[in-house]
Amino acid sequence: MKLLHRQIFKELISIFTLSICGFMGLILIGRLLQFRDLFMGQSIGIMEMAKLFIYLCPFFLLILTPIATMLSIFLTFLRMNADNEITALKSGGLSLYRLLPAPLIFCLLCTGADIFFSMYGLSWGTENFRSALMEFARTQSQLALKPGVFNTDFPGLVFYADKVDDENGVMRSVFVRDSTRKGMTATIVAPVGEILTDPSQGRLLIHLENGRIYQQEKEQLSVLKFKNYDVRIPLANILKGYSVDELRPKEMSWEKLVRISRAGDRAGEIDPTFFRKVLVEIQKRIALPVACLVLGMFAMPIACIFRGLKQQYGLLISMGLFLVYYTMLSLGVTFGESGLLTPVVGLWLPNLSFAIISVVLLRMAVKEHSFSFRLGILKKLRRRAA
Repeated sequence: MKLLHRQIFKELISIFTLSICGFMGLILIGRLLQFRDLFMGQSIGIMEMAKLFIYLCPFFLLILTPIATMLSIFLTFLRMNADNEITALKSGGLSLYRLLPAPLIFCLLCTGADIFFSMYGLSWGTENFRSALMEFARTQSQLALKPGVFNTDFPGLVFYADKVDDENGVMRSVFVRDSTRKGMTATIVAPVGEILTDPSQGRLLIHLENGRIYQQEKEQLSVLKFKNYDVRIPLANILKGYSVDELRPKEMSWEKLVRISRAGDRAGEIDPTFFRKVLVEIQKRIALPVACLVLGMFAMPIACIFRGLKQQYGLLISMGLFLVYYTMLSLGVTFGESGLLTPVVGLWLPNLSFAIISVVLLRMAVKEHSFSFRLGILKKLRRRAA
């Protein structure tokens, strides 16, 4: 039995690795096309691109791990069924229950890995991805501000600096004309300034010190002194429309989501829609890892029930079943965010439904209820011929 479970586990690992690599490759190619304007229009090297993709990996792996788990178990047991290995094991006195340890341990390992992606990997990747983009925007803005040249690359803003330090980006004798606000124009002058980033808020700022603001609104002119003043630089031109505004719930860390959910009942200032999204995201971060166990145990009896099914068709069936699951999950997210369903019901109903079905199918497979595709196709052809 140890040898049998070891061989099954090895096959599960190989198919899982191949599935994850294939899905990740397709997704990263899609992301590369999405960011093509950013990569091609700016001077981003291959190493910087690789770092950005690595930071995005936890977000994708959170979703891909359940489908890869399901696909691995389905194809493994479908192959064993097609080669009559399961029939031979049954004739030797082994039931399907004796084959459960290998896929069960595999599903638990995948669930643990997905929990890690959900609790820690996602926030790590999001934080580093935003920081990398903001640092890139800061560097590009710093390069755009050449000494002694008026910069008009940003709509509504004109920048000028008499001197710019190439090493630390500190500017001397800074002039800024801000006409982004309707009906008002502000001219800011300061002896010192520098470009700063705020990744948490998704902001790129020109920080000025000890200067003056000449503010003109219609026919009124006012002069204000300041010690510290920040001018926000629009990032649309630099990042080609990619948004790095305030963190959305799906980009937040687990600790921050829990903190917001606990403070929601006491803090009346929290937007109800945003609060519901936080609650939905908390349940989603738990439901998706558990889906590795549920879908994996669902795939095993399905593969044993179907006979005469080629692996390419098995791949389509498993993808279709996961599409059904993900559609139910997406509907649960939508209903939970709109308030039609509580997040617990909306996000856990797919797992509960598939778990119940998997128990029923496993009992059917143990009792050797099966469906032969070859016989089914022959019967249909005979009926059409008649």
